Amino acid sequence: MKLFSHIAICAVALLFGVLLPEVAFSQIDAAALARAQRRGENTSLGGANPFATGEEGDQQGDTTKVQRIRKPLESYYFNDSIRALPNFMWTIDRNMNDAYVMPIDTTLSSWRIDYPYFLEGVGDMTLGGLGQSTLPFNYFDRSQSPDFAFAQSYDAYTYRMDNVPFYNSKTPYMNMTYLESGQKRYKEEHFEITMTHNASPTTSFNVNYKSRGTKGLYDWQRTTNNNLAVAFAHTGKRYSVHTAFVRNRIRQRENGGVVGIWAVADTTYEHPSGVPMKLIDAKAQNSYRNTGFFVKQAYAIPLQRVTDYDFSLADLSAVYVGHIFEYNNWSKLYTDQYADFTNERGEMTEDGEYLPTQDVYFKDWYISPLESRDSIRERVISNRVFVEAQPWDRNGAVGRLGGGVGVDMYAYSQFGLQDYISGKYNVDKKTAWYAYGAVSGKVKQYADWGADVKFYPSGYRGGDLQLNAHIALQAKLRGLPVVLRGEFSQLRQSPSYWEENLFSNHYVWFNSFNKENETRFKVSLELPSRAFELSMWQGVVSDKIYYDAQSQVQQESAAISLTSLYARKDFRIGGFHLDHRVLMQWSTDQEVIPVPLCSAYLSYYYEFWVEKNKVLRMQFGIDGRYNTSYYAPSYNPALAQFYNQRDYELGNYPYLDAFVTAKWKRMRIFLKYQHLNCGLFGNGEYFTVAGYPQNPGMFKMGISWGFYD
Repeated sequence: MKLFSHIAICAVALLFGVLLPEVAFSQIDAAALARAQRRGENTSLGGANPFATGEEGDQQGDTTKVQRIRKPLESYYFNDSIRALPNFMWTIDRNMNDAYVMPIDTTLSSWRIDYPYFLEGVGDMTLGGLGQSTLPFNYFDRSQSPDFAFAQSYDAYTYRMDNVPFYNSKTPYMNMTYLESGQKRYKEEHFEITMTHNASPTTSFNVNYKSRGTKGLYDWQRTTNNNLAVAFAHTGKRYSVHTAFVRNRIRQRENGGVVGIWAVADTTYEHPSGVPMKLIDAKAQNSYRNTGFFVKQAYAIPLQRVTDYDFSLADLSAVYVGHIFEYNNWSKLYTDQYADFTNERGEMTEDGEYLPTQDVYFKDWYISPLESRDSIRERVISNRVFVEAQPWDRNGAVGRLGGGVGVDMYAYSQFGLQDYISGKYNVDKKTAWYAYGAVSGKVKQYADWGADVKFYPSGYRGGDLQLNAHIALQAKLRGLPVVLRGEFSQLRQSPSYWEENLFSNHYVWFNSFNKENETRFKVSLELPSRAFELSMWQGVVSDKIYYDAQSQVQQESAAISLTSLYARKDFRIGGFHLDHRVLMQWSTDQEVIPVPLCSAYLSYYYEFWVEKNKVLRMQFGIDGRYNTSYYAPSYNPALAQFYNQRDYELGNYPYLDAFVTAKWKRMRIFLKYQHLNCGLFGNGEYFTVAGYPQNPGMFKMGISWGFYD
């Protein structure tokens, strides 16, 4: 990763901050204004303003001069408590008129977790390096989307419509993060910049750029993952628009994993780069490009008279009419050349001596016997129109009721056998029509419920169905809030295009599969004030599509039952924190859906103020991850898919990190020694994906700095 590219990004961001005008936001507190309205005071924004009085509040302003009062944030998306925050962020729903608010994380709570796929639950299994492919341990956290499955293993990194952030900040905000580890030649590097500016309380613009990757401790492991999101939002009293441009660029060298577990568990090399890998001489690599754009608009039509006392339309009957346009284009290019590899312990004689063997990673070479250049492309253009009714108020017993219709236009491109003769791409175009609806509501602070359905009546994906429902009940037990949640989902889904149609140098298939059917239930109990959560999933899936031990796509017609039990409990004793996350899983068919019986994440650390004036706060402690032994999936470079190998089991290895973090005013500091126990204890099989070892011990450091003006 070149340093000058990071400097250029910073320069553009700083120039942006200089060119945009400083905005003096209103100091009117949203909650105070609402309270004034309830008392019947005059808060009209067009006349005298009681919040714009003299220094002592008893001097009348100049009546000969009309002073323009800047309006506060009036959007129906946000309640009084959200408006009162100095800054916050949110994401949007892909189908309906919803926004999901969350705070901007500038705390120490998870700052030490530098891999994004470790932030939720017990995390993901991974190829080892930053920026590389991952797969969640929890089966129920894995993507169910049929869209371009080849890139879904990078979901922890990429920007998409459902995770592009939008911001609202009282003052311009910028955050810069830089982390690195290891020697310069082999280091991992993480650079990130976030910049947002509000032109008015309702209009904002933000840029998010992330560059993450590794030069590779192991040979031919270099990976770069660059992600950009440029977003604009206007959340007015009646009209709202969210639009963003995203660009994801991924380049990953594919070493194919170690020639044998012995190369990591039973052998000591001077440096990890000496560990023999299967595809080093083949020079295999994947290159991904993704360009996306979306715009979501909604206009509110109030069904009641709106006055100056109505701070927003959230408390009034209204109808919302909206339109969503989404463009998404993915491409993947896989290249390699014919080369074999040597396994020094390929066979064992009767005397117990090892004999070397030679082998090739890919057995089939359908197009060229010397090299591969497999290029595929998928483009989706979506248009959706929706209408949403707000019968009483946005948080009423039936707060929102609506639905919409949409059309997705797909274009799939790959070289078929006839195309290698003509030299032109074969483009397969398909169109899918669908209708969807949703309803939700709240019963004061006691219940929050909702349901949604999406159905494809005919044509491409005809007969597909998605049904979801949820309810959350809140009560108090001995004065402490208790939340009981229930979720249900039913999915009937056509196989993805690439599971039925693929022509490449190493894999060719033309399948006709049945639709997958899956039913899920989830029940969870939460005590937020006690940092306790207990969740249980139950799923039944039939006609499951998967990749078998030979990386061939298959379908299992029999029903498979899956059960997951997740528990989280964080203890605090003075400054000591003892955090626990444990996941138990059971699958009735481990050859189709392999899952470990137990996966865990434990974190023990001490947090304290260094100075009496509470300026510098620090943490130091240990994070640990573990899963039981099972037939862990492996990874196929040509397909960019995880497949169900059945050669050996992996697990029972603890992976420990020691860390020190600190926060001084707006700056956070990060120091960590990753894989502390490497070579000290454990069975030496530090794999979570079969054949792909985790990084050995290395030192990391980093800094994150926020600027609010």
